[in-house]
Amino acid sequence: MSQATLGDDEELFGEAANEMREDVESSLADAWDALPDADDVWEADADNVLGVLNALNSALDPGDAESHLRDAKKWFTMGQRADAFEDAADLEEEIEALEETIADIGDAGEQVGDLTSTIPALRGTLEDAGPTDETESDEGDETDDEATADDEESEDDAE
Repeated sequence: MSQATLGDDEELFGEAANEMREDVESSLADAWDALPDADDVWEADADNVLGVLNALNSALDPGDAESHLRDAKKWFTMGQRADAFEDAADLEEEIEALEETIADIGDAGEQVGDLTSTIPALRGTLEDAGPTDETESDEGDETDDEATADDEESEDDAE
């Protein structure tokens, strides 16, 4: 191989390495952008708790962030194996931070999903809890019966 060809190959490799890094950075930026907005998670417009939970559950969808993260990891792995990055610690840290954020969103979504199914059941339980109307009316009947019996005893004593 001639020196000129080797120099051209090194230059091409450098360009490819830069493009790979740009692809990783671009995919990471797209992933961060695809995450839910903090205000969407914090604020809710609903008439009841179930409405709030459903809105929150919808807001906790990571969207395309996972696929963008996958692309970033793919290009990052390829670049690392090709030893194309001079310093990739910053990319690796950002990938880890993004993975943790997506995992936190997923965990929160699961917890909200659990609450979404629990709250209606709890409401039903609370509505059914306590004395029933029949019990209250039976107690009222006993009081009336006792009063009638007392009146009859008074009449018997008077005779």
